[in-house]
Amino acid sequence: MSTSSKSLLIPIGVRGMRSLDREKFNRNITAPVLKVSGEKLSKITQICKTYFLKMENFKPVQNLVDQCNENLNKCIYFDPNKVTNWTDIPDNIRTSLKQYDIDEKNFDLFDLTLTYNNFKFDTIFKAVLPENEEIVSSFSHIGHIIHLNLRDHLLEYRWLIGQVLLDKIKNCRTVVNKTYVIDNTYRNFNMEVIAGDEDFIVTVKENKCNFQFDFSKVYWNPRLCKEHERILELLKPGDVLFDVFCGVGPFAIPAAKKNCRVFANDLNPESYKWLNLNAKQNKIKADIFRSFNMDGKEFIQKIFKCYILNVCNEKDKIDDGAKIHITMNLPAIAVEFLKYFRGLIKETDLKDKFNSEIIVHVYCFTVGENHTAIAKQLVNENFGTDVSPYILNVFNVRNVSPKKEMMRVSFKLTKEFIFDTNCISEETNEPPCKIQCTRKTEE
Repeated sequence: MSTSSKSLLIPIGVRGMRSLDREKFNRNITAPVLKVSGEKLSKITQICKTYFLKMENFKPVQNLVDQCNENLNKCIYFDPNKVTNWTDIPDNIRTSLKQYDIDEKNFDLFDLTLTYNNFKFDTIFKAVLPENEEIVSSFSHIGHIIHLNLRDHLLEYRWLIGQVLLDKIKNCRTVVNKTYVIDNTYRNFNMEVIAGDEDFIVTVKENKCNFQFDFSKVYWNPRLCKEHERILELLKPGDVLFDVFCGVGPFAIPAAKKNCRVFANDLNPESYKWLNLNAKQNKIKADIFRSFNMDGKEFIQKIFKCYILNVCNEKDKIDDGAKIHITMNLPAIAVEFLKYFRGLIKETDLKDKFNSEIIVHVYCFTVGENHTAIAKQLVNENFGTDVSPYILNVFNVRNVSPKKEMMRVSFKLTKEFIFDTNCISEETNEPPCKIQCTRKTEE
């Protein structure tokens, strides 16, 4: 077959289109067909289904009115990129078809008009957007919202891109483009609606829980679903979870569902609002779930510290064999909060009264070649001492950009660290700073 046939199922004449004109995607092609009887259809389709013409909103098997042979009442459309004549069909396939009296006399060519409705969104983008440039390769689907992070060279096409996705993605009602990287304490970002309704209230199901939130005011990344699941698999009923930067609760809510005791915190008042709503809607028991709207430093120095002291003084208890897990999913700056655990408790006489295992799961961004080594170094530098002997796992969560990864370091926070008398605690009588960092960070 000639190489020119490779373009038969791609729109032509639309390169550079910025305002969507659906009529211009119409394309007339000649498609090979196989005319068969309905009685033999099921057997024949099994033989040659790999050659079917597969397009959106198109049925490769259709009814046929053949005035020359009324028994041939079905036709099968083949992909013209694979077949242009009878001999393009491999010998073994033709031999199998011969058993059902199907041969070259059943082969024909029909004129066919493809329209905008027949092309997938990625095919449209390849035909419209600049050649030899990165196109829309990925996006996030959050409830009814499609979330894009378009490169600069695609911004002039954003209205077309948004409308195409609105047309093509099932259950999509809103398409937004992030206008710049996250650059505030609450990790939300400015966005531009490029198609559909200005409706940011979404409902997402993850790990058997429903989460509702305003996507324009809180942080949610569907690419972290599997990571949430990994941590939840480590938690057992009776365990205790301190979620320092909990967002709307993707760790905290499912953990409470597993009958873990949960202390969930987020500085963003919008996240705090939706966290509590999600706890209520998922029927989380109030006696095992507490929520806080604090800076991470304050949460560690007050809530976590108070719990450890209460356990030591027998004012609170933890089940025998249960573990305490601390999740710190704020990868741009979470490691900077590790220092608040060292020397947190000055009452060293209580040290021997605490015997529960504490595991910290801290997230960070790494840039370079050896991401495992870089992640360990970040943890050690920010913790203020070498925790390498206590590291349980260094896990690559996801790729963020070329040479940049999101990593998770899980390590044991021993009581020797918490009751470290050699460490000068940064706790003061002054209220903790409400805004820990306002540097620009990537999602």
